[in-house]
Amino acid sequence: MAAQESAARIIRTVIHMLEPQFAVELWNGERIGDMDGPVLAINDPMAVRRLALKPNIGSIVELWISGQIDVKNGTLFDLVERGPKGKFKQKLKTLPKWQLLKDVPALLLGGRGTDASGVDGQKPFVSGSDKAAITHHYDVSNEFYQLFLDERMVYTCAYFTDWANSLDQAQEAKLDLICRKLRLKPGEKLLDIGCGWGAMLIHAAKHYGIIGTGVSLSEAQTALARERIKAEGLEDKITIHVKSYEHLDEQFDKISSIGMFEHVGIANYDTYFSSVHRLLRPGGLYLHHAITRRMKRNKKTFGRKSAEHLALVKYIFPGGELDHLGMTIENLEGYGFEVHDVENLREHYGKTCRLWADRLHARFDEAIAEVGAPKARLWLLYLTGCALAFERGTVQINQTLASRRKRGISAVPQTRADLYR
Repeated sequence: MAAQESAARIIRTVIHMLEPQFAVELWNGERIGDMDGPVLAINDPMAVRRLALKPNIGSIVELWISGQIDVKNGTLFDLVERGPKGKFKQKLKTLPKWQLLKDVPALLLGGRGTDASGVDGQKPFVSGSDKAAITHHYDVSNEFYQLFLDERMVYTCAYFTDWANSLDQAQEAKLDLICRKLRLKPGEKLLDIGCGWGAMLIHAAKHYGIIGTGVSLSEAQTALARERIKAEGLEDKITIHVKSYEHLDEQFDKISSIGMFEHVGIANYDTYFSSVHRLLRPGGLYLHHAITRRMKRNKKTFGRKSAEHLALVKYIFPGGELDHLGMTIENLEGYGFEVHDVENLREHYGKTCRLWADRLHARFDEAIAEVGAPKARLWLLYLTGCALAFERGTVQINQTLASRRKRGISAVPQTRADLYR
């Protein structure tokens, strides 16, 4: 009981100083704050112990996954929007540390409490996602992803010609925008690297008459993609291989890489860009659609892994890394490409991730039945965090159009008026 009383005192003190605009409910039914709206539920007093021992984002993730902390009467978005006013880090500095420390010994002697999240973390960070890492993320369950993705199952940033557009409309608009940027023509050979459930290839074959090839390391995604291709009657137009892009040995007129590059890993950029250059015919167009983060003052600072990044690669994207826009362009030019256009779609991805999170929340019981509560809770936290990161500008997403360099006039027309019709 002493540990629980100490934990409750710590929480009361912290809430009093931070002044969030939401109520907090303790494991014993005690409620701190009388405002309406979302409620932060702390279901286990040992959650405080864990944070006292390891005050980092990894601990918060584990507590959320295990259900030791939860949100009632709202969503994670609601909780964030009604958080403490002012600068959070500055408010933390005002906490009465000596007063809080008086209650720590009782917590440390109070037992371990619930410690397992039910979701396996990955091994220490290695640059680049191998087949096992891709399986970890994408082979969760096709049925699980169907709960929150659009009807085509496009798991990348949508494109909203109107912010009121549905997710289905915005994803179709994104696919068509990429086809127009690539200037696809009937009979051209298109390679889609990391083709997922096949939406890009199906759209390009149906509406632009291309001959499509896709590569993926996900067995589950490829199986469903092939079913969808068969259902569309496009088996003679589209072929998908379960293998790496680097093992292909033919050339293509156009290449798209949509939301795959984040898995490559900075250590493997030489292999990636060399392969794309080899696979693309001279003068052919390459659409590079990838998340980036802001460059720092120097490369050493940029190379440091943030706590958020380490949590992301531990639980969600093993081996994943983001470059900055300058690095993307530098590599494209260095490996024999001419860069034509760069478009930042940050707000579009913020909107996309928020819709995904809302849709998953709306069907959360089904998600739990499909993959279990820990994994469903992890994905809800991940999608919410991504939405906030893009909305706040912490990360960016860019579509970069380049061609394999050749002498003479490029394949890109003198204006882009046709792209934004």
